[in-house]
Amino acid sequence: MQGAGPRDFVVVANRLPIDLVEQPDNGPARWQRSPGGLVTALEPVLRSVDGSWVGWTGTAGAALDPFVEDGLTLHPVQLDEHEVAEYYEGFANSTIWPLYHDAVVAPTFRREWWHAYQQVNRRFAEAASLAAAPGATVWVHDYQLQLVPQMLRELRPDVRIGFFLHIPFPPPELFLQLPWRRATIEGLLGADLVGFHLPGGAENFRYLARRLLGLPSTHRAEGGLIEFGTRRVRVGAYPISVDAVRLRDSSAEASTVLRAEQIRAELGDPEVFLLGVDRLDYTKGIELRIEALRELFQEGVLDPDKTVMVQLATPSRERLAAYASLRDVVERVVGRINGEFGRLRGPVVHYLHRPVARDELVAMYTGADVMLVTPLRDGMNLVAKEYVACHGDGTGALVLSEFAGAAAELRRALLVNPHDLEAVKNAILSAVRFGDPGLTRRMRSMHDQVMTHDIDRWTRSFLDDLRTA
Repeated sequence: MQGAGPRDFVVVANRLPIDLVEQPDNGPARWQRSPGGLVTALEPVLRSVDGSWVGWTGTAGAALDPFVEDGLTLHPVQLDEHEVAEYYEGFANSTIWPLYHDAVVAPTFRREWWHAYQQVNRRFAEAASLAAAPGATVWVHDYQLQLVPQMLRELRPDVRIGFFLHIPFPPPELFLQLPWRRATIEGLLGADLVGFHLPGGAENFRYLARRLLGLPSTHRAEGGLIEFGTRRVRVGAYPISVDAVRLRDSSAEASTVLRAEQIRAELGDPEVFLLGVDRLDYTKGIELRIEALRELFQEGVLDPDKTVMVQLATPSRERLAAYASLRDVVERVVGRINGEFGRLRGPVVHYLHRPVARDELVAMYTGADVMLVTPLRDGMNLVAKEYVACHGDGTGALVLSEFAGAAAELRRALLVNPHDLEAVKNAILSAVRFGDPGLTRRMRSMHDQVMTHDIDRWTRSFLDDLRTA
């Protein structure tokens, strides 16, 4: 361990891989590992090469020098309250997030947010420049930091830069609404390799580079190349995945199986256990799937006395008006279905608006008969893959939106247009045909896909291409 000095491999992301957690007894705050998929994917790489991570602590005003925590070298980036409001809640999550998710909610374009976005991206680039050793590899992540590649290249032309977008990249007719569209494309082209989940996102990006910057683009067997000045930028699709082996093994542990049985018992031993796991976000289609379930009960084709749904909705961006409004909508829909079909012994939809421990979540995946994943738009949706990884025995069924990136790989899921309630209802009815050998074949096929194309393969694929870009 070299202390907190420059490293040959640097990850740059909006958040650090650990969170500063306040203690309930007013004791000193402590660092706790973040549960996100990005941390799961990149932590082993960082440890194997003694790399470092640049990111925000998640707390406004926290000014910390680089430090080492649990063997990870961390370079905190400071944001004040104003920057959190304008860079993060404003431009990142009220402009880019809705625009890139098919404008499900109308994006807001404000110049002061753009200026804050530029300012904070510059700070991240400067932190990455200090964290990177000569000739280092720097991997920048996600929509909050789209300007960092170009800014970092100006500071450190010696480093190799990769960028990966974890959300969808929109079609040209949507992206062209962005007043700062050219600067955003130029920011991304500072990378040597720009990665997206799906080929469609990569093609959208190549088209926009040609249209907005007048750049030629060539297509080769190994992926598209964009000629940008004296450089060639490689653009490709790298669908992210999950730690499939860990999930498979965890779901088979005796403690997990026992907890799964206990959860079913706590729910009243239903014949049908439906599960939804989402951040509380307007892109996830939570209210639509609950409404589909309500209509199935109303029509008498699904028995509310034998059916229970658990909907986890992790709090998200609660200071933003669109998210506060969504919470009201979801809670109203949950209240309606429980008011109509709940019993004294319990509701038909158990709604949890809070985080759930990882072990508990795996037990829910393991015990659930049907997973409902119905986003209106999603870059990938790792929940779908996590559920499949926990069902190597062929049990269970997955109802999956066509508009989740995971649908491109999990083709044997029960695919639906989430805007079509009849289609969602029919898929749920198909999913509860227990004993159907067709469902078993579907799940085993998807399980094989997830086990083969796991998070380790994603990481190696991107980094191998970055080294040769």
